[in-house]
Amino acid sequence: MSHISETKGIVLMVRNYREKDKLIKIFTERYGKMMFFVKNAHRPNNGLAAAILPYTEAEYIASIKDEGLSFLNSSKSVHSFTQIQGDIFISAYATYILNLVDAAIEDRYYDPFLYSFTQQALVSLNEGKDPEIITNIFEIQIMQRFGVALNWERCAICGCTEGKFDFSSKYHGVICEQHFHMDERRQHCDARALHFIRLFSNISYDRIQDIKVKEQTKGQIRLEIDRLYEEFVGIHLKSKSFIDKMKNWEQTLKIPDR
Repeated sequence: MSHISETKGIVLMVRNYREKDKLIKIFTERYGKMMFFVKNAHRPNNGLAAAILPYTEAEYIASIKDEGLSFLNSSKSVHSFTQIQGDIFISAYATYILNLVDAAIEDRYYDPFLYSFTQQALVSLNEGKDPEIITNIFEIQIMQRFGVALNWERCAICGCTEGKFDFSSKYHGVICEQHFHMDERRQHCDARALHFIRLFSNISYDRIQDIKVKEQTKGQIRLEIDRLYEEFVGIHLKSKSFIDKMKNWEQTLKIPDR
């Protein structure tokens, strides 16, 4: 059975299907992520053309099926994240964020909070805010969707919230300096990197304009988050590998400011 419904959605993936059609995976606000079929999507006069581009949010009117592919009928209030679409570096981070969403939740899983969080991340990227910091915040906070609940707020042993900390896999969170001896295999994290990761675990995107992070510290943050994902999440996304490689040639391709 199917029914006509209207929902906001963010395009996660676009795939050609046969010669003229497309499959569009959309993270919808009302139904979670779903795969939609668009007939004759390659025709230039197709009314859905703008609404099914990558890095786009819109109001979709669709035939929602209980099982299998649903169908997009029309769209309105189409908003393209043009800065993301036009910059290969920013789009790399946006793709990784959307791939994390795709990997973190099952199809048709209702998650309006994650939808809002994803939308805020894309808006921040589109506004030109630091893509590395935006992505780090997203990575840390979405870990809960992978079933990983780490304690960043206080020492896992005594509960203190101030002083020097390190990350402990044994205790699934931070431990204070007074209890470093209780985990001989603690991470020995860079202190500034750990400070920012703790901050990122509970910050909203409307506050990131106040965050200034040195490039060296960014590298340490990246190292620590990669360790966390390797140990607790265990996914290896091609979009993440692309970002890692991109760092090596980013400066070569960027056009200097005039």
